[in-house]
Amino acid sequence: MRPPRLRDTKHRKNTELYPLGGFPKPVIYEVSRWLIYNFATGKANISGEDWGDIFAKAIDGEHLSSPVGLADVVIEGQAWSVKGVQDKKPHECASLRVISGRNSPDFSYGIENPHHNVQETGNAVLGIWNERVNIALDRFDYLRTAILIRNVNTLEFTLFEEETHRFNVNEYRWEVNKRGNFEGFDKTNNQHKFTWQPHGAQFTIKYKVPASAIRFQIRRPPVLDFEETMAQIGFENNWVTIKS
Repeated sequence: MRPPRLRDTKHRKNTELYPLGGFPKPVIYEVSRWLIYNFATGKANISGEDWGDIFAKAIDGEHLSSPVGLADVVIEGQAWSVKGVQDKKPHECASLRVISGRNSPDFSYGIENPHHNVQETGNAVLGIWNERVNIALDRFDYLRTAILIRNVNTLEFTLFEEETHRFNVNEYRWEVNKRGNFEGFDKTNNQHKFTWQPHGAQFTIKYKVPASAIRFQIRRPPVLDFEETMAQIGFENNWVTIKS
């Protein structure tokens, strides 16, 4: 379904690549091809950088060496923050926690003692996230988060995406748990939504896996033989220059 024609959307210069969560089959096949290639070259797991490269190749986009706010992968005015997590049963996973950056209220707001005012600190953590969203949306018309859940033993994967948006700081209350970490709860339903760790400033967001998530499994490829690969690419010792 194409985007609706509205009188007040003319400020958007670009059309979204595909509807939210509606990954075209060629994208899933291309993601799978690059996953298989990574395992064929001997990788035991898929890192966050690997996933960024794979997703960018699958949509013919660019994986930025330095993110613009939360934008990691971009194409024609659209941007994605790409995240990968591990789970024993990706196809059955209903919710998950995703590390979403390092937010330092001390650096950003001058809050030296985060425990002095827990709510103020929590608001500051969300304020940092919101500003990163702002930075990305200053450059791009659309911003999404693409999350790949993986089990590299069974080679099962679940892929989904959400619109990446700002959080209203007034909708969440913060408290400190037994481990000394800050937890943010939705005031309307009391559900745990965020975790922030004072030591390291790691910020985590909880997501629910939507009905639109794509679940797929790939076949494990044989690992490429080193000597055969060197012969295939025509390696010679003169490819190496030794400088004394």
